[in-house]
Amino acid sequence: MNPNQTKSNGYLIPIIIIGALFFIFGFVTWLNGILIPYFKISCELTDFEATFVAFAFYISYTIMALPASWVLKKTGFHKGMTVGLLVMSVGTLIFIPAAYSRAYWMFLSGLFVMGAGLALLQTASNPYITIIGPRESAAKRISIMGICNKLAGAIAPLILAYYILQDGDSFVQSLSTMDSVAKELALNSLSHRVIGPYLVMTAILVLLGIFVRYAPLPEIDMEQESDSSNDQINSKTSIFQFPQLILGAIALFFYVGAEVVAGDTIIRYGISQGIEISTAKAFTSYTLVTMIVGYLLGIVLIPKYISQRFALQASAVLGILFTFGVILTEGSMSILFLALMGLANALVWPAIWPLAIHDLGKFIKTGSAILIMAIAGGAILPLVWGKLSDIYNPQIAYIILIPSYLIILYYSIWGYKLRNWK
Repeated sequence: MNPNQTKSNGYLIPIIIIGALFFIFGFVTWLNGILIPYFKISCELTDFEATFVAFAFYISYTIMALPASWVLKKTGFHKGMTVGLLVMSVGTLIFIPAAYSRAYWMFLSGLFVMGAGLALLQTASNPYITIIGPRESAAKRISIMGICNKLAGAIAPLILAYYILQDGDSFVQSLSTMDSVAKELALNSLSHRVIGPYLVMTAILVLLGIFVRYAPLPEIDMEQESDSSNDQINSKTSIFQFPQLILGAIALFFYVGAEVVAGDTIIRYGISQGIEISTAKAFTSYTLVTMIVGYLLGIVLIPKYISQRFALQASAVLGILFTFGVILTEGSMSILFLALMGLANALVWPAIWPLAIHDLGKFIKTGSAILIMAIAGGAILPLVWGKLSDIYNPQIAYIILIPSYLIILYYSIWGYKLRNWK
């Protein structure tokens, strides 16, 4: 039997388990798309204030990525994944007292804790799936994980919207006719709607954490998997001596920001275009469906027909074109271009990861943490969008995506090649 085939078969169960984890990532992450308009109503917020949902969730990646790397060195990747799931369950549980008090800061605290757990999980799982097979097909494996992630993301906002915003249009209209006491009672009732769904999520995360702890996930020594015989790599003393990593992290920062802006603001944007909440609440799912199409194309085309680098270049160009489509058209057509951003975004993360961590040697764990920190783009760019939306309008605010995709394009053509700063 072919030894490579034996290795591939041996990793089938771990890949399935990691795929289940990516499903959980997607389910929890893409709830933010429906939470933004939900909190905007229930906590009476501006667009800028509502986008702190994304900020609280994604900034925890930056704060917790390096501590997560330290935890993983102590626990190993297997136990670390269990710890991450249990931390996430604490975050979902915080939503319960937050809902009873209708305290926005407490909801944001829960989102931060959930993000911290995800930072630990992502710091372990992304490099794990990247090196579990041949480097040239890493983008294909990450694309499979992406399908698990975005499939969950397409389902999650629809499920949560059913419980918390199924009567959104009539609810908002009724608020304008209520006196202050009745309005307070109605908003409290709306806030309480998240209790049931988040109790269920807490139970699932705890059970999954127990399952992963005893699942057959082999430990992989990332440093042994890297090329430790390269003298040029071994002579380096700092993670900042790897331009391909630092520039990759910058590209990921803007990519994640663009992805979150497209997915988390599309419902709010649809409402601003005069579309009813009952229709707009499904828009995040449309964006994620187009991402799934992109991942499927990646699985079919990479590396047999196109390289990971070409996929990254094509993604950046599509992102620029679709952004102009959002800004220069109106109504349903503009929203369609925004939903198509998922197609442009799908292969960016899978393509950048293997390019950025290549040739890191003993620095690969810290390098992976640096890349996870780049998820902070999902915290910063939505705030910029929210502020521009309040100052100008939601449509013009998407102009921030143009420089984001230009930076990704630079990395795909030149940045990934650099091995020193001279």
